Amino acid sequence: MNRTLLISFCLTLLTTISFAQDKKAYQLFTAEGSPVTYDQMLEVIQPADLVFFGELHNNTIAHWLQIELTNSLYEKHKENLILSAEMFESDNQIILDEYLSGLISRSKFEAECRLWPNYKTDYKPLVEFAKDKGLKFIAANVPRRYANIVSKGGFEVLSSVSVQGQSFFAPLPIQYDPEVACYKEMLNMGGGGMPAHVTANLPKAQALKDVTMAFFILKEFISGKQILHFNGSYHSQNHEGTIWFVNQMVPGLNIQVIHTVSQADVHLLEEDNKGLGDFILVVDEDMTETY
Repeated sequence: MNRTLLISFCLTLLTTISFAQDKKAYQLFTAEGSPVTYDQMLEVIQPADLVFFGELHNNTIAHWLQIELTNSLYEKHKENLILSAEMFESDNQIILDEYLSGLISRSKFEAECRLWPNYKTDYKPLVEFAKDKGLKFIAANVPRRYANIVSKGGFEVLSSVSVQGQSFFAPLPIQYDPEVACYKEMLNMGGGGMPAHVTANLPKAQALKDVTMAFFILKEFISGKQILHFNGSYHSQNHEGTIWFVNQMVPGLNIQVIHTVSQADVHLLEEDNKGLGDFILVVDEDMTETY
């Protein structure tokens, strides 16, 4: 190969490598839109009382970062780290506890715990991490049957639930504020007024999930512990949803939120995505999805 061809080949190779390195799968930002590294984010998150990881449920990068963050926070807090998730309903806490303690088999746990369809790819690593390290894992969400009846009949129907059933959601009466932005937005999801399939009870069902998660998170929280909670991003967007209820119950906690979004360009945080969390995880919109 002559000198000219060699130089041309090297320049082409360098350009290709540079492009490949610049083709990022994700980027972390502050709420204001400044790029940050994982370690910079971790430094802020480590002292928090509660950390909310708002995911896109089928996003592979978000799920990968969840287990990475769990491992990093465990290195700091050890047995003082508690995991929690929307994806497990409170009436299954005993089944989850029995599996984590080794009392029941994996097959029995997976058969009986009403797991999400993407459990094995997306949430099993978190459960297995908790099992391996001996960590508490909160089944934080309301059983879906109760959210369903609220979506049809409002909060009033909850008073007819048995005493045992009422133990699986936040105490009545539910302190619901329809003026909280995330609930107002649900009534206008399609724009131009309330869509035909949306009733005033839909955000109430969402609020029942939020308040129940807040209740069971705080039930396990004591000073010196850190709770890392996983939920769909809307439940913690703008420090509303579940966090709004946390702040009503126990004001003044150090709460940090990671919020996941997808964009065509991950190098710059879009204006509409600023402020959705304390840290914004921006993932390439072409990223492979788990379902």
